[in-house]
Amino acid sequence: MDAARLQSSFAVVSAHGDRAAQHFYAFLFVAYPELRDLFPVSMAGQRDKLLQALGHVVSHVDRLDQAVPYLEGLGRDHRKFSVVGAHYAQVGQALLATLEHFLGDQWTDDLAAQWSAAYDLVSGTMLRAAEHAARSQPAWWTADVLEHERRGPDLAVFTVRPTMPLTYRPGQSVALECPLRPRVWRFLSPANTPRADGTIEFHVRAQSGGELSPALVHQLREGDQVRLGAPVGRQLTLTPGGGRDLLLIAAGTGLAPMRALVEQVEVETAAGVPTRSVQLFTGARSVGDLYDLPTLRGLEAAHRWLSVLPVTPEERGGDDVLGAALRTTRLAEREVYVCGPPAMAGHARDALAAVGVPAAQIHLEDHDAGRYTPSPAPGPMTAAVR
Repeated sequence: MDAARLQSSFAVVSAHGDRAAQHFYAFLFVAYPELRDLFPVSMAGQRDKLLQALGHVVSHVDRLDQAVPYLEGLGRDHRKFSVVGAHYAQVGQALLATLEHFLGDQWTDDLAAQWSAAYDLVSGTMLRAAEHAARSQPAWWTADVLEHERRGPDLAVFTVRPTMPLTYRPGQSVALECPLRPRVWRFLSPANTPRADGTIEFHVRAQSGGELSPALVHQLREGDQVRLGAPVGRQLTLTPGGGRDLLLIAAGTGLAPMRALVEQVEVETAAGVPTRSVQLFTGARSVGDLYDLPTLRGLEAAHRWLSVLPVTPEERGGDDVLGAALRTTRLAEREVYVCGPPAMAGHARDALAAVGVPAAQIHLEDHDAGRYTPSPAPGPMTAAVR
């Protein structure tokens, strides 16, 4: 394949932005109207996801082996949408038709063959991963909502129990969907390590204009059911068996996977793994938004290796949680984990590198491709959700 031609032609199409995605889905639903029921009522977010996924694959087309984990993760994850083998060919037809439409005279038989071959490689990788996953795990897990507690006007903490065992690692994410918003899936991170009773705790803030989060905060009730996808991601997981001391930086509900990591250290320490110190900086807009502070203080009181430092601008002279954490001593000797809004995560990498933290010791959630990189085989402990 001519990687440069594929990338340059995709750049032309992607420059049309949402129009390209609209054309793709219009062609797909006219040619195959039965596929419309696989998608949410509102397609706005779905159109964004299409261009993000295509952009990631095309950017790696000259080193496709590096994109394989991402593609395999997509293939496994798409099972929750009830995608089957025949759908891949239909999507490929819509993709080629969209490229032809926007490329005009630049669309030649040779370029069409290049794109067809590239898509066959991509779809084949996804389909094989999906078929392999189907032999060992369900497409989704049904879970009962056991508790739902409002911790603020726009924030809720709720606990679910899957009807079948769901194994995950602290720091991973799972996609969640509920009947209140059919076919709308969003990633959440469990706030706990796996428990003997199988329950999983999630923290959710209602996002203005969000499709799912307002329903989870304002409408979800005890006794309802949700569906969970397979756990994904390894960016925020710990290497089992101890290691460097930890600095955990959480903003808002980014606290959830950080608390799960604290619980993992707690379990490992109880099992005889060498103790490592943990500093947890948890940031919020105001003192009243430190919604999980009593739980964190309980963990801190029980373990000498843990220190919890709440950060709010009103108490730190306008400083945010990242700014406060950057003044921690011996930063370069720690493994640093950061979870919060995408803008904060993007800034954190450069800020931490500037104070001497090696790149290999900086762990950030990748809000796009990183969720689909494979994680190590789950051990006796595993958990996460966003």
